[in-house]
Amino acid sequence: MANPRVGNVEARFECLGGIDVAPAAIRDFKTLTGTDGTVMDLFTRDQYTRFHGVEPPKEWKEATPADVRAAAQNRTPNVVFISSPCKGASGLLSQKKAVTPKYQALNELTLRCVWLMVEAWKDDPVDLIVFENVPRLASRGRHLLDQINQVLSHAGYAVAETTHDCGEIGGLAQSRKRFLLVARHIEKVPPFLYQPAMKGLQSVGSVLERMPLPGDETAGPMHRVPRLQWKTWVRLAFVEAGKDWRSLERLAIENGHLRDFLIMPDHRNGYMGVNDWSEPMGTVAGKSKPGNGAFSVADPRPTKMGNYGAYGIIPWDKSSGVVTSQSAVGGGRFAVADPRGNGFASKYSVTAFDRAAGTVIAGSTTGQGAFAVADPRPNMNRKKGDSYYGGGHYGVLPWDGFSGAVSAAACHDNGRWSVADPRLPKATDKCHAVIESLDGTWHRPFTTLELAALQSLIEPEEYLELDGLNDEAWRERIGNAVPPSASRAIAEVMGTTILLARQGETFLLDNAPIWVKPMAAALSVGGVQ
Repeated sequence: MANPRVGNVEARFECLGGIDVAPAAIRDFKTLTGTDGTVMDLFTRDQYTRFHGVEPPKEWKEATPADVRAAAQNRTPNVVFISSPCKGASGLLSQKKAVTPKYQALNELTLRCVWLMVEAWKDDPVDLIVFENVPRLASRGRHLLDQINQVLSHAGYAVAETTHDCGEIGGLAQSRKRFLLVARHIEKVPPFLYQPAMKGLQSVGSVLERMPLPGDETAGPMHRVPRLQWKTWVRLAFVEAGKDWRSLERLAIENGHLRDFLIMPDHRNGYMGVNDWSEPMGTVAGKSKPGNGAFSVADPRPTKMGNYGAYGIIPWDKSSGVVTSQSAVGGGRFAVADPRGNGFASKYSVTAFDRAAGTVIAGSTTGQGAFAVADPRPNMNRKKGDSYYGGGHYGVLPWDGFSGAVSAAACHDNGRWSVADPRLPKATDKCHAVIESLDGTWHRPFTTLELAALQSLIEPEEYLELDGLNDEAWRERIGNAVPPSASRAIAEVMGTTILLARQGETFLLDNAPIWVKPMAAALSVGGVQ
């Protein structure tokens, strides 16, 4: 993606190849870059044995500099990028494990990769080298970095160590701090290396809002919400936005239960409540609305609907009939189809016909609280003999019952197409749950596709499906990748440096700072940092 320019001269980068020990990673490499990669194990035999705990198989062989050249189409690259396995130096790994032979062998790949690269092109050195890793490599792998510096210095390179944030360089919605070692071949590239412009960080929402909602089939299998244990969903709901598990320590626990919270349906008890015709209702409050309590009633009284336009509704753009002394809703066309609705605002509770209503207040109108009723009189059920039949709208089937014939119109409001499912999740059951958190949002894991977008592997609107059908493997390879947006910014300044060298320039009038002061000294005098 990088297109460096100096004056009227513009260049473009070409990817010559890549090396990884994992075949799936190389298949992803081809998908993302369009260039074939090479599956190759870069361990020495001793490193292989220490890492895996067994000798390598008979067909295994150590990689050679010639193998590395072949992986680059037997051409000399201008820039080589190295990002060796970083688990052994990661802060996510305990110090106790980090010093074991297994992870020490993994850390040694840093030195092994640099040595192979230098030897592969010792007769035609690479112009610039970028070595990227986790920040803790500078401490846990200090002895290896010192040896890397010696290898590069002996091969004619000026070296500088620094750290950078991929997010700020690439303008990402993630902060990704990394260790960076940059080497410049002194004879081939005399100019300074300038620092990429810092673009700053985006918000997560600025990326995610451009994507479909999780679970949208058009986004593919990588955009599914992970199945988590029920207790994990509950914990996530109580973690404050911008914080982590430590915010859970503020919750009061008594006898293994949250003291101050219960899991309840949206809104309060009695929401959309329907009062039974034969029971009393609660107090009529100042907001006796269907959505505010049990302010609806199930009215069993037969209705004589009559005719003559009873319950008639007048279109918004038509005139009404004569207004009489009996202009009631049920007495003629004295209702109107008002287009100025507000989406009902989650109201319209219905009171059971044989229950009492809640307190009647001045605003006790349908749509303002539980002031609707489950009225059995509109003849939704037809009587045949001593039994009723038909209807079945919004029907809920018992778990131990059987369903009727599944029709083409089998929708929840068109018959008995709902079920009373008794299988409530246990704390350790994995499921998909939407729990509205205290801040009014859904605290959920990122989908795998969202992580790819945060890494800038794709634009948020794009579709991506990596090799295989395993979220854990996808996430590992996405996390191992260097964000292309950050890579492009680094490549731009490196390409500019190479163009300057080819034009015989050693200085560029530019307001961009030299890439960190230690590097400025190293690159300007040709010494080793």
